Amino acid sequence: MNFNNKVAIITGAASGMGLLFAENFAKLGGNVVMCDVNEQALKECTDKINKEGNGTAIGVICDVRDYGQVCNARDLAVATFGSIDVLANFAGGTAVRMQKVDREKYPEFPDVPIDVYDWGIDVNLKGPFYFAHAVLKQMREQNSGLIINIGSITGQEGDGYGMDYPTSKAGLMFGLTKSIAQYGSKHGIRCVCVSPGPVLTRANMANMKTLLGRAAQPQEIVDLCLFLASDKGQFINGENIMIDGGRNAMGRY
Repeated sequence: MNFNNKVAIITGAASGMGLLFAENFAKLGGNVVMCDVNEQALKECTDKINKEGNGTAIGVICDVRDYGQVCNARDLAVATFGSIDVLANFAGGTAVRMQKVDREKYPEFPDVPIDVYDWGIDVNLKGPFYFAHAVLKQMREQNSGLIINIGSITGQEGDGYGMDYPTSKAGLMFGLTKSIAQYGSKHGIRCVCVSPGPVLTRANMANMKTLLGRAAQPQEIVDLCLFLASDKGQFINGENIMIDGGRNAMGRY
């Protein structure tokens, strides 16, 4: 794979799979616009990529819930590199975990403060929606581009407590991805959703069962994203690709 002179905007880029995708894309010659809310981590990550001397990285402080900040990230990408070839929407997380909800105090879904779920839906669904709306303006001018959404096995399975997460991920997997692909077809733009099962970005993911008897390494998910962005992945469009070790094929009960 070779991404020389290609440009990727990556959300959630200062940690986890977003960072790993940025590192891999840059190692393969691409330029990366790394968006995150963690300013210190973002600077450390961009400095590290730039020291390696392949592709160039710039960091943009960006809350994906703020459309103005999203547009600023797009404008900086175009001003710096002249184009946007890939948008990879990695920012996300389950609100009850990210917001550290006390399950003893709030034992069931109706007990959890609604602003917790607002946060989850805003980050996991509205964030990718905002970025797609902003970046498609540039991709339409170029007559090219790829948007990669990140779904989840939870979008297939549901969650009776952290309901914001499967609701948002299902929206990405089956609504937004297909809709962007339909719109983008007349402008040379593709959209694909990659939906992982358990991934070892957190140790407890190893407890989720799969037919293969293990969780994925983060690199396995990123490798699929890189394939989609490469010359070899150009015929894949409008699809949700499960990469879950067979978890979705397992019996539910």
